Amino acid sequence: MTYNAVVIGGGPGGYVAAIRIAQLGGKVALVEKDQLGGTCLNRGCIPTKSLIAAVDKLKGVEEAAAFGIAVNQPVVDFNKVQGRKEEVVEKLVSGIQFLLNKNKVDFFKGAAKIKAPGVVEVAGDGETKVLQCENMVIATGSSPALIKSLGYNGTSIITSEEALQLQEIPKSLLIIGAGVIGCEFAHIYGSLGTEITMVEAAPSILSLQDKDISRRMQTIFKKKKVTIKTNGCIKKITEVDGGIQAELENGERLTAEKALISIGRVLNTHNLGLSKAGVALGEKGQILVNDQMQTNIKGIYAIGDVVMKYQLAHVASAQGVIAAENIMGKEAVMDYRAVPSCVFTSPEIASVGMTEQQVKDKGLPVKTGKFNFMANGKALSMGEGDGFVKVVTHAETDRILGVHIIGPHASDLIAEATLAVQKGLTAKELAGVIHAHPTLAEALMEAAENVHGLSIHG
Repeated sequence: MTYNAVVIGGGPGGYVAAIRIAQLGGKVALVEKDQLGGTCLNRGCIPTKSLIAAVDKLKGVEEAAAFGIAVNQPVVDFNKVQGRKEEVVEKLVSGIQFLLNKNKVDFFKGAAKIKAPGVVEVAGDGETKVLQCENMVIATGSSPALIKSLGYNGTSIITSEEALQLQEIPKSLLIIGAGVIGCEFAHIYGSLGTEITMVEAAPSILSLQDKDISRRMQTIFKKKKVTIKTNGCIKKITEVDGGIQAELENGERLTAEKALISIGRVLNTHNLGLSKAGVALGEKGQILVNDQMQTNIKGIYAIGDVVMKYQLAHVASAQGVIAAENIMGKEAVMDYRAVPSCVFTSPEIASVGMTEQQVKDKGLPVKTGKFNFMANGKALSMGEGDGFVKVVTHAETDRILGVHIIGPHASDLIAEATLAVQKGLTAKELAGVIHAHPTLAEALMEAAENVHGLSIHG
């Protein structure tokens, strides 16, 4: 059988691409060597959010007295917390399998290798199958990056994958890297009582965020007694009685029960047969594609982490749709003007578009507006007044170039901001939209008004 397309990788990019091809009338096969849903569903986005939901419930109980509700001291059953996480993951994995069946996508479990353009070999369950196809989509994702000198062993020195599977709450945790992953695990385990130390090589945590956001989050972490060491590099980590000892390049030594390496991710492009197929790679090993997600080889597409544009599940899904539509004869191109990103700390962080510094670096005139949640009625009613909304605009055209939020439900609020950036709205236009009261979304309206100094409550 010859398929219109074979998709290699069943993560949020791959399975979306396969389903869209099927929806458009194509015959498609999906190959996955591990679990459907990829890293995001099984070892990333979803399990971390399940753990975060648990610690958010814990926070609600701990703070109930402030709302006039008397409760006993909460007790965390970590086995049940982990068990619920697994149930959520299993339910969603089953849901993807249902969608594949519903859309008549042929699913093959095994390791795929490109033998030639149009030929994919699948090794699994003790046998090898050869799939013929007109097109193929590479969606193999990425894995946690490791530094050999840090001595990763999967027990006391771990990555995010093992951090999700811990059966006991560690008494202390050294987190190497204060990016999104590091900060989310600092929130999870710090909320459960773990003593957290974070070491970051950059001058600040969350260095890709707007500076005002990263500064505020750093202040919040410190209030929660998280120790943060920026401009710090770890020379080596060794196992000692009861845990690990880390030596920094400045000679300082840190001890903890466990060390979590969260320094980024590496691309899963090895053993795929890319060189044999003639697929061009970039300097960092990423698969080079155009804005239609096509590689240099006709009929071969790539999406998701392996193209190294944005390592975000929702971007992989969007790229999967674009690849699918081009495969099925529709002209479609990726548009990266408005890509939202979220950090699920407490409070949450969300951003879209350019930071204030990025606008300045481009030599554009910039004007900003900010509104604190402390002045928002809904936030105060919820007991979550920490944080703000910052709107970044072009000073001459008033066009919104970026929005950055730290505060309650920031990951939900960013949707409106993403639409504003995508559609090129001005701050005045956004401010002129009537927002329901009392809602958190009013903070976005007030921040837009504040660009021109017209915020009523700010």
